[in-house]
Amino acid sequence: MNEDTIRLATIGRILRRRWRLLATLALVGALVGYGASVVFPPRYTASASVLLPGQWEERELLTQVDVATSSTVVDQAATALDWSGVSGTDLRDRVSAKASDGNIIKISGTADTPKRAQQLSDQVAQQFVKFAARVSGGADSAAATGAEALRQKVAETNRRISDLAKAADPGQTVESVQARTALENLRTSLEDAMQKLDQADPSTNKAGMVVMGPAPRPTGEAPPTRVQLVVAGALLFFLLAVIGHLVAARMNRRLRTEPEIAAALGSAVLGTVDVPGDWSAHRPEGGGPRARIRRFLGVDTRWDLPVPQRSGDEADRRIRYRRVCARLREQLPTPRRLLVVVPDGDEIARRAAGQLVAEAKSDPLLRMVEVSVDRPTVQDRVNESGAVVVLSAGSWTAEELAGIAEACADGRHEVVGVVVAGLVQARPTRSGSQLPDDATLALAMPGHATGGSA
Repeated sequence: MNEDTIRLATIGRILRRRWRLLATLALVGALVGYGASVVFPPRYTASASVLLPGQWEERELLTQVDVATSSTVVDQAATALDWSGVSGTDLRDRVSAKASDGNIIKISGTADTPKRAQQLSDQVAQQFVKFAARVSGGADSAAATGAEALRQKVAETNRRISDLAKAADPGQTVESVQARTALENLRTSLEDAMQKLDQADPSTNKAGMVVMGPAPRPTGEAPPTRVQLVVAGALLFFLLAVIGHLVAARMNRRLRTEPEIAAALGSAVLGTVDVPGDWSAHRPEGGGPRARIRRFLGVDTRWDLPVPQRSGDEADRRIRYRRVCARLREQLPTPRRLLVVVPDGDEIARRAAGQLVAEAKSDPLLRMVEVSVDRPTVQDRVNESGAVVVLSAGSWTAEELAGIAEACADGRHEVVGVVVAGLVQARPTRSGSQLPDDATLALAMPGHATGGSA
């Protein structure tokens, strides 16, 4: 797992090096969103408002919201609309309600045309008011019957108190006075209760609900609209592509550091060399429609490699190759013959190996071969004293390098060292540092090295 994958600069690198692929995927996502808008026809939503006069608590308003979207109200609205092939069950998912400030319940209906959306919301609002009126009418009748019975009971009690007061001892004893006082207090309490009951104004009760006019006909589609689906599809595919790149970078097991590469090959690193060039050095050769498509999308080169650092001039780069050759001369007996093993498809390593062969000038005598990473095979040892593996950092996994080391061992070639090649930005050759003619470097090409792929 690489720490570089969590930096914002990594996202910028993805955008710079994969912008064609990201743009293509965003276009595909937009087409998918457009296709979804064709499969799912546009919807329109209209809203009707119902006023609930009086004082209402929040829980009561929520209860009325549930009543407005209940199956009874929606089924009655479906019966009144009488749309062909549309039942109350179909309309339940198209109707919603919510309570807003001012004791107003807003009922929304969604349909495939603006006219039907308006009709649906209006009809549900009307059926809701009718249903609430029927329920409240029954409750008011029961309450009126109970109040009248209470009044009759109070009147009968008053008459009974009067009879008891007349029948009481008219004397002035303490007991008689207390009895008459208690009866008068009871009469006063009953009269106060009756007065409060009579003073209760029916207008203070919760009056009937009122539909606040017809629902306005919608002028635009309900979300998600076609434009929103197209934009959402493009954005979704774009984000998935970026996330996919980040996940792939985090799961990348290619070795980047010299100690890791040396451990995988079971040898020591002889040095690092620079290969001047640009990103085309990573571009594999080949033609065909698939290769052209990959080249157009920019997926034929890796995006997660760091930006090439600026190197010294040609003289500085030659010093690195000479030091590698000097180390080989120090640790190899005469005659010094080595096999330079390059992973097939590693263009940077191939160029570095060719330049190393040119710089060695037959001491040691180097012969370059390219080895397939999928099924590595190295020809048997003849006169060589060992093998040198040349590769670029961040291109191969530990398993792939271990396979190359095993192939060298099968061919009886001891891996005497590893050379790591890196891509750099070339600088002009410094004046006064011209190389002698007999030391002119030749850029590594397949024809410059003897031997072939094993």
